Formats: sequence, structure tokens, C-alpha cells
Amino acid sequence: MNLFSRVWNSSLGKKYIMAITGCALFVFVIGHLIGNLQIFLGPDVLNHYGHFLQTNWEIKWPARIALLAMVILHIVSATRLTAENRAARGPGYAAYKPVGSSYASRTMMMSGLIIAAFVIYHLLHYTVTLPQVNFTGQDFGAFRDPQGRHDIYKMMVVGFSNGWVSLFYIIAMALLCLHLSHGASSMFQSMGWKKGYYQPLLDNGARLIAILIFAGYALIPIAVMLGYGKDYVTKRVNPVPLQMNAPGGAR
Repeated sequence: MNLFSRVWNSSLGKKYIMAITGCALFVFVIGHLIGNLQIFLGPDVLNHYGHFLQTNWEIKWPARIALLAMVILHIVSATRLTAENRAARGPGYAAYKPVGSSYASRTMMMSGLIIAAFVIYHLLHYTVTLPQVNFTGQDFGAFRDPQGRHDIYKMMVVGFSNGWVSLFYIIAMALLCLHLSHGASSMFQSMGWKKGYYQPLLDNGARLIAILIFAGYALIPIAVMLGYGKDYVTKRVNPVPLQMNAPGGAR
């Protein structure tokens, strides 16, 4: 406990906590993307994947608790570091002009808060399936596929059919990837890996991975807005009408 207290109360310790929790969240974002992209493999594959996650409590709840702990530690350590940096800078700067810092680095706190707001909405939208926030008038929790599983495929198609929801999602993913780009670069710096030849390689690699993540996440709402999956949602089983024999007519 004393070790954690010493780490937590030092600037370097908080940077390490940010780096470790950020790395864990980075891995989650990639894993979540891989799961979401299964929408392009069809409803059966996606719904089977979702059913596996939802019904394995020994995996779901430990993962959720660990993820929540990572998020809290990341936000609190970032907030404390920001406050300490501002206090150290002092009130002497009437007009602060950043030199040598990127736009992503200067907006890390702001983008982080917007991402946090989006995550809350995203959880209410697709995890809690609160009807009041999906803007469709439908209960996503009631969607079931022919096997009786939660129809995640239909939920995603219906959810992203709303243009405003898709636009908000794409903007949030752009901010997330801007945040990830600088966050990954800062993590390499905190770990002491950005030295000499490796510095531009690591910085460019972080940007490239962030762009690919954005492209993957943005592809889903864009595909839905262009019509992907609409036939599955609108498909109806039309019963074959009974052939009644007309009086005096041929069979």
C-alpha cells in the first residue's frame, strides 16, 4: 500500500499509471473493434459472438470491473497531472503560446472528457439498451434472432440508421483516435523508448494505428447509412395463403 501511495503521489508514478492504463484501454479498443467488425460476417456470426460474451458471467463481469478500474485510474491520474502542470506553470503567462506541441497534445483533456461523455451514451445505447436514447422508438433489448439470441446485428443496423447517431459516433471515434495517437506516443515517452532513431518510427506508428482504428470504427455506421443490413431488418416472413376451393370450381 505504501508503494502504491508513493507511486500515486509522484508525477512520474502518475505518468506510469497513465501509460499502463492507457495501454490496457488501447488493447480494449482494438479488441472491441474486431468484435464489432464481425457485423460484416453476417447476423449469425455477430449474434453468436455477442451471445458468448453475454452468457459467460465469469468473463463478462471481471472484464467489466477491470475495465472500469482502468478508466477511473486513467482519468484521475490525467486530471491530477494536468492540475499539477498548471500549478507549476503559475499565473505568469498572460497569453500562453504553445511551442513544439501538437494539437492532439493540447486538447488531450478536452477530448478525454468528450470521449467519456460518448462512452456513457454508447453504454446506454447499446449495452443498457435504454429506448429513450436510441431515437428510433424501438426497444433494442427486445430484438431476438431466430435462435432466440439477442439480435445484436439488427440492433446495430437500426441504431446506426439514425443519421445523427452515426454522425455523433464518427466524430467521437475521430476524437478517440486523436487521443489514442498522442496517448500512445506519450506512453512510449514515459517508458523511455523514444530515443534517437526510434522516436519518429514510434510517433508515426502510433498515428497510423490510430487512423486504422478510426477507419474500422467509422466503416460500420457509414456502411449502414449506405444501406448495409437494411434487407435483414426489413425482411418479413410472408405466410403462404391457404388455397380454398371455390364452389363449383376446379381444384
